[in-house]
Amino acid sequence: MSSADTAPGVTDVAELVTLAADESPDRLALVEAEGRSLTWAQLEQEVGRVATGLGAAGIVAGFRVMLVLGNRIEFVTTYLGTLRAQAVAVPVNPSSTPGELARMVADSGSRMVVADGDTVTAVREAASLLQRALDGDTDDMGEVDPDVVARLVVPRVVVVGTTLLPGERSYDHLRGDTPRPAPALQDPEKLAALLYTSGTSGRPRAAMLTHRALVANIEQAAAVRPPMIHGDDVVLGVLPLFHVYGLNAVLGLVLRHRAKLVIAERFDPQGTLDLIEDQACSVVPVAPPVFAHWRDIDGLEERLGPVRLMLSGSAPLSAEVIEEFTDRTGIPLHQGYGLTEASPIVTSTLRSSELQNGSVGAALDGIEIRLVDEAGAVPVGDDPGEIQIRGANLFSGYWPDGADGPDPEGWWSTGDVGFLDASGDLFLVDRVKELVIVSGFNVYPVEVEEVIGETPGVTDVAVIGTDDPFSGEAVVAYVVAPGLDAEAVETAVREHCATRLARFKQPSRVEVVDELPVTVTGKVQKGRLRGLERRRALGILE
Repeated sequence: MSSADTAPGVTDVAELVTLAADESPDRLALVEAEGRSLTWAQLEQEVGRVATGLGAAGIVAGFRVMLVLGNRIEFVTTYLGTLRAQAVAVPVNPSSTPGELARMVADSGSRMVVADGDTVTAVREAASLLQRALDGDTDDMGEVDPDVVARLVVPRVVVVGTTLLPGERSYDHLRGDTPRPAPALQDPEKLAALLYTSGTSGRPRAAMLTHRALVANIEQAAAVRPPMIHGDDVVLGVLPLFHVYGLNAVLGLVLRHRAKLVIAERFDPQGTLDLIEDQACSVVPVAPPVFAHWRDIDGLEERLGPVRLMLSGSAPLSAEVIEEFTDRTGIPLHQGYGLTEASPIVTSTLRSSELQNGSVGAALDGIEIRLVDEAGAVPVGDDPGEIQIRGANLFSGYWPDGADGPDPEGWWSTGDVGFLDASGDLFLVDRVKELVIVSGFNVYPVEVEEVIGETPGVTDVAVIGTDDPFSGEAVVAYVVAPGLDAEAVETAVREHCATRLARFKQPSRVEVVDELPVTVTGKVQKGRLRGLERRRALGILE
């Protein structure tokens, strides 16, 4: 057994880099699709320089550092450098709008924001919104808690690889010339990262992930047999690194096993296949929409020649897709179930005694699953129930006060409904929450409804999710705007959403209707709207 098979005493994800650099300094750790690369020794040096530079810039333990970066080497070095400095990393979607960024900066209290050439314009506009909010104008930020506004600080902006404006700092100047030794992490319960996701209600909230939770899930996943990743694997890093799946399930496991990560900015059906061939990628973690994009590509099995294992996560994958892909390519395709709040992996079909249609696998070692009914009692028999989980990988609640975290016994309700078979395999049935998952990213209808409701003439709106062959689900908005032309209303809604919402949150379709179906108490009957969508999908409704 090599030292890469065990990580005794590790309490910090960044410490995995030090161990790898000591063992294999000259092996490649990171390779970008554009050609840049770092060995393990170079990665260790860069992480140390960033941690040192953060300290010199006044970022002390517990301060939040927001990462608004695409998939690139600087994301990895900044994330790990922040952890090593015992500050708190706040990776966010680089396609976020200025208003969304401003709200997340304000909510997290981030003292520094690191941007690149693709995101710096939105970051600068967000900083401007924050300055205006300090002056009392929060209109363009949407609904913001007054307590958050009261403690607002406009963060310093650090820019990677583009022209600076006055007051900004370059990434190269942030990095210390010589890395200083960092003090060892004494308390694994310290907060390591805030990841914005949709909780049980309201706007997206930040899940509080400690060093303990991140390392625990890496170790739980590393114990899976057969292993997801070997030390000699080349792993494709096309999943967004700001997302927990890319951040801890991919990057974390690569660090743990000393594998090589090939970083790609975004998925492209042909371009990603070219990269897999060129870099001889052997493990390919992706999201379910990838398989729809690859379905009609000629010679797919030859293009995937180097691949020994495909991993799918962030949203359920149908049994039909799995069977079609494996029959065509001969490559094992495994999926799992996870959540941001679980750091993220809960189950994997690699843990199943046999693959079963519809199963998302069995729980990883160290994670417990139970089902409860509406009263919170464990149901008797085979009835589905709400999924509760317990394990060292769980978050500590939502920022800033740890609300809605695990109960005193360590159990946390996921909001998902499922059932367990006799062998312990989990089958997902439904969601208690009204979350819409677009390409693996969470969209909370309330947030979209609030933005659409700002459109002039719109008096009522309901947002639901519908099945989509490419993104898993798509956002559909039903809008009421009395007396207005439907086409003009649709255009106005789309234009307003484009300025206020990230692309994946924007409605794929806007249906202008005379009224919304409601109950006797006035609550919108979204179930009836979903029924309309099902009839539309079946061709019963035009």
